[in-house]
Parts: sequence; structure tokens; C-alpha cells
Amino acid sequence: MTARLWLAAIAAAGLAAGPVEAAVFKWANDGDARAMDPYTFNETVQNSFLANIYEPLIQHDKKLGLEPGLAVKWEQTGPTVWRFHLRPNVKWQDGKPFTADDVVFSYHRISGKNSAMRSQVATIKEARKVDDLTVDLETNTPDPILPSEVTGMAIMSKAWCEEHDATENVVFGKGENYALRHAMGTGPFRLVSREPDRKTVVEKNPDWWGKPEHNIDRAEFNVVANASTRVAALLSGEMDMIYSVPPQDMDRIGKSSGVRLIQGPELRTIYLAMDQARDELLFSNVKGKNPFKDVRVRRAFALAIDEDAIAKRVMRGMAHPTWLMYGPGVNGYDPALDKRPAVDLAKAKALLSEAGYPDGFQVQMDCPNDRYVMDEQVCTAIAAMLARIGVKIDVYARTKVKYFADIGYPNYKLSFNLGGWTPSTYDAHNVYYTLLGTRAPDGRGQGNFGGYSNPKVDALIDAMGRELNKDKRQQLIDDAAKIVQSDVATIPLHQQVIVWAARDGVNLVQPADNAFYLRWVTVK
Repeated sequence: MTARLWLAAIAAAGLAAGPVEAAVFKWANDGDARAMDPYTFNETVQNSFLANIYEPLIQHDKKLGLEPGLAVKWEQTGPTVWRFHLRPNVKWQDGKPFTADDVVFSYHRISGKNSAMRSQVATIKEARKVDDLTVDLETNTPDPILPSEVTGMAIMSKAWCEEHDATENVVFGKGENYALRHAMGTGPFRLVSREPDRKTVVEKNPDWWGKPEHNIDRAEFNVVANASTRVAALLSGEMDMIYSVPPQDMDRIGKSSGVRLIQGPELRTIYLAMDQARDELLFSNVKGKNPFKDVRVRRAFALAIDEDAIAKRVMRGMAHPTWLMYGPGVNGYDPALDKRPAVDLAKAKALLSEAGYPDGFQVQMDCPNDRYVMDEQVCTAIAAMLARIGVKIDVYARTKVKYFADIGYPNYKLSFNLGGWTPSTYDAHNVYYTLLGTRAPDGRGQGNFGGYSNPKVDALIDAMGRELNKDKRQQLIDDAAKIVQSDVATIPLHQQVIVWAARDGVNLVQPADNAFYLRWVTVK
């Protein structure tokens, strides 16, 4: 499938010409948003839920293009300076005016040491107030994709954070502040109540600056972990929409009256990471050394995993196998490099033997069970495949809240894990910078769970981040891909197919980044 077809598939249902009678809307997902602070976690469910409350300077439209958000226009005033003209007459949900002070404050907060979103603003050196409705963002070097990058910077109220002693980020699970459980933005909805891992309620913001394309008065986000229960809630009418449909339930929903499946390709890549930073693995029977520091071990794992079988059997055809960390629809994708090596168990065993593990070894595999399509089942299938080369995998599956608290920034408590990533800029640079760059204080490598590090890749990341020539930039991206593939920095698996389901009276938009926005929902 071409990139053009992938991006053309994002409109799953036509929007009504305009808002109709106001409604209550209820939807369910298998996992919760981790916290209400937009800088605590970089994950699609959380980011898209909070986008109903908080807004960036520039946002994505229905086709993933850029459109004005809290900035009405922007331009470059110099090679490294971007000027943003802010939207006038915008009010925070507590009635205070939105100004440039909030943007400057938000930059300092999101770039703080405890922020999980630092990589979104890593190229920015300084945020300067020009006047109440004008802000300059100066980058360290020319940054041709800065407008795309700031779509991930939700703007917070300086006054609200100061009033509630929430000016600094805290690491979720290691600290507490008001912003973790409360929210106050400029967006089309405002937070009413929050019951973690159960239900979060928002209501329409009557003072929102935009023109509503929705007709929702009240919306309830419900956490229903069990897939069968989630499907039953939709079929009974208890839920209007479910945001995640397991492949095994698609036939049941497709044959039911009054509901419909909504499908489209996703930009997220599901992959495996291996701890390549520690001298000894945290969770393995190998002591005194780290098998994953040996590229022969990483190559052996890759050769033993039959992704085609995973895509066909576990994912039931709802996946696109890949050998790149980004797929069709992401700028920089080159299909010529998206060629998985064939499964070769004999070679895999030989590589393990050469590396000093003729009988294999034992290692824990961390896996969420409520984040990706068939995530636990994919991990179980991989465990069975690796057993064929003598590697014993202990699958440790749990809810994404507990999973990411362990394996994510700043803990990185893992040896081997299943992960997924959608580049927020829809550009390959985001993948390299966040997942494959050497971890650095400025936020580079913040999502690099395995701690992979190659100075040549870092140099290419820097170069592609400032290269303006399209062809030269593509060559830099491809050069980085070849190194990463040779190193087996990670093991890419597949891009998922997004599958949602909704009642027939619900109209919505399904973007290829799997983000769900209430501002485009109408209910009849």
C-alpha cells in the first residue's frame, strides 16, 4: 500500500455538515490516560484525550496537515528564529486571558528535567515574549520541521500552575502535584471529574474560541479492560464507540445491526527493544555480562521471529510487516529499505553459539496487555518463536500504566520489551531522535528504552534535523536506516491497522495516527 493510500484512508466516517442537537457521548478504551498533566507521558491515548482540554500553537487537521491552533500564523524572521502570532481574545477555562507569558512558561515547563515531552522542543534554545500576542522561538540550528514539532507542545496556564504549586513537572509515580489529577486549558472541553482506571468526564467549554464541529455537551471516557465486555457494552448501547477492537471481535461487530467497524492504516510501528546499555541484564539468568551488547545475539533474535506469521495469525491480517522503524505515510519512508530478513533458525542458532550461548539463555520480556492490538498475544507468540533457538522468554504482561512506569523514562527497567511509536511530526527524524539517538540531557533518546548508541547515527540525526534540501535529507535518513538495520538497534515488527467501532448514529474522524478527538464527533 502506498503512502498516499495510507493517508487517504483516514476519514472513516463523514462528518455532518454542522452540529445537530446536543448529546451525551460515551466511549471506552482498554487502558486509561496515565495522568492529566500533558508533560508526564508521551503516548497516543493520553495525548489525544488531553488535546480536548489543552491546545498547542499549531495543530493537525483531519488529514494530518498543519493548521492554526493558539497561533493564527507563523513565519521565520531569521534562519533560527520562528515568530508566532497568537490568537487574540482566547480565554483559559477559568476566564483569564491567554497571552505570550503562557507560551514562554509552557516552553520552560515542557523542557524541564522531569518532562516526558522534552524531545518535542529539544531544538529550541529560547522562547521570548515580543508582546502579549507575539512569541519568538529560537532554535539551536536551522530546524525546517519546527512547526510540526510544536504540535506536541500543549500550552498550560502560567497563572493556574502558579496558583496550584504545579510549575514544575513531577515524575508520575514518584511525586505528586495538582496538575496530575486536574486540568485547565483553552480547548473545546473542560474536565469535570476524574476516576483513574475507571472513568473521566469532560463537558463542552462554552467559551471556546473555535467554531464547534461537534454537538457534545458531555463526554465520558470509560476504561473497560476486557475485550468481550467492551464489545458487549457497544452492542448493548451502553457505549457509543469503542476505541480499540481486537481482531477476534471484528466479525461479531461486523455482523451486528446498528453498529459499524471503522478501519484504517496506522502510522505507529510496533517493535522490540533490547537493553544494550547495562553491563548485566536486570532480568536474565546470564550473570556478569549482557548478551544484547553482542550484535550476533540481536541478529539471532531477528532471524528467529516470524513476523509474517504474527501478522497473519495473531493479528489476523490486520498488520503490515516492516523492517523500518517508520512506515508508509511517514515522511522519509523508503520502501526499498523495508525488506525483512527471511526467517533462518539454523543461522540464528549458529549466531547464538558464536556469541557464547550455544544453549540459549533466559530473559524477561516486558509487555503491555492494554496498549497495542493483541499486544500480550504478540509477546506470547514471540516467546514461542525464540524457544526454537533455545531462548526461554518469561513474558511479564501488565497494564500500560504499570508497564510504562517501569520501562519508560527515567527508569528504563527492562531487558527486552515490546513497544510502539507514532512519530508526532509524521517525519522519520522524530523516530531517530526519540527512539534511536543516544540518550542525552536535552531529550534526545528519551524514548530509547534499550539505550542503543551509535555516534554515526547521532551525527546523521543532527544533519537530517537541519538539512533543507529534500533529496539530501532523504539520503541522510536512508543512511541512518542502513546503520540501524545492520546494528539491529531494535527489531521492527509491523504497523497495525486501526480498528474502532461505533453506533450508526455516531460520526467521527479516524486519523492515521490513531488519535481520537471529540471536536469532530457528532451524535444523532
